[in-house]
Amino acid sequence: MSLMVHDLGKRYGEAPVFQHVSLTIQPGEFVAIVGESGVGKSTLLNCLAGLDHWDSGSVAIDSIDLATLDDDARARLRREKVGFVFQAFHVLPHLDVAQNVALPLMLLHRPDPVRVQAMLDAVGIGELGKRLPQQLSGGQLQRVAIARALVHRPALLLADEPTGNLDPGTAASVMQALIAQTREHGAALVLVTHSMPAALQADRILRLQVDGLRDFSTQES
Repeated sequence: MSLMVHDLGKRYGEAPVFQHVSLTIQPGEFVAIVGESGVGKSTLLNCLAGLDHWDSGSVAIDSIDLATLDDDARARLRREKVGFVFQAFHVLPHLDVAQNVALPLMLLHRPDPVRVQAMLDAVGIGELGKRLPQQLSGGQLQRVAIARALVHRPALLLADEPTGNLDPGTAASVMQALIAQTREHGAALVLVTHSMPAALQADRILRLQVDGLRDFSTQES
């Protein structure tokens, strides 16, 4: 899997959200993206997944230019190659934990209850498969989201502030589960975060600014 972003730009009206964003992610690489609130980190992540549109530049996954795909083709590519962990969890309240995690496999017509249970065990909630989301804590819900994002073995995982709603202790254990499972699957991971403890675990840290991505120095404020 390769992710290549070249000179990407996004505007709202005449105002640029970001521009001149270029990025290459290698297979198995973990890259953290940090930046000020409102600079467009979540918007950038949505563009990388083909969930949002951009105004200039290109995004390519496995040499497939997302701009050449219609919405259905982008959805198929995401199902096969991409996992997404949302800050707001985005679990379906009427499905139990195991059913939520199984969704990517069901969409691919590859049901695998054994695989689902293995993922629940791997993120530390193996005994909660029959519970409904409203019966879980925030940390447990985030583990559900991680298991769901990885159950179909995507080559690329995109995580949007996965610890933003969690207390520090729970955030640390959730990050541990996320990184361990990503490494085990050999997936590339792009993490958007305000958390420096989370970002410092990455292979590379980049700062998003309105004029592009810059290498982040730990000496910066």
